[in-house]
Amino acid sequence: MLYMIIEDFRNGDPLPVYRRFRERGRLAPEGLGYISSWVTEDRTRCYQVMECDDRALLDHWMAQWSDLTEFEVIPVMTSADAARLAAPELDADTGS
Repeated sequence: MLYMIIEDFRNGDPLPVYRRFRERGRLAPEGLGYISSWVTEDRTRCYQVMECDDRALLDHWMAQWSDLTEFEVIPVMTSADAARLAAPELDADTGS
């Protein structure tokens, strides 16, 4: 399962997050995969895609950072998977 994680750095300050990452790494448990991330130009928010089969792994990871950032978690899928799921409905619309 893929998850889009939106992180809002507490007090808009990214430095404590970068400091911990430099000292301790991502702190992700075995089975939680990091895909990619993007940070807003003002460095107050991060958008991160993570992957795991067990949501508890994601919760464990967020607990390691919850003193420095607030999280919003959105289950997502790739565009290719979404198109594949939509195909039968599209075919039904055209009578194919």
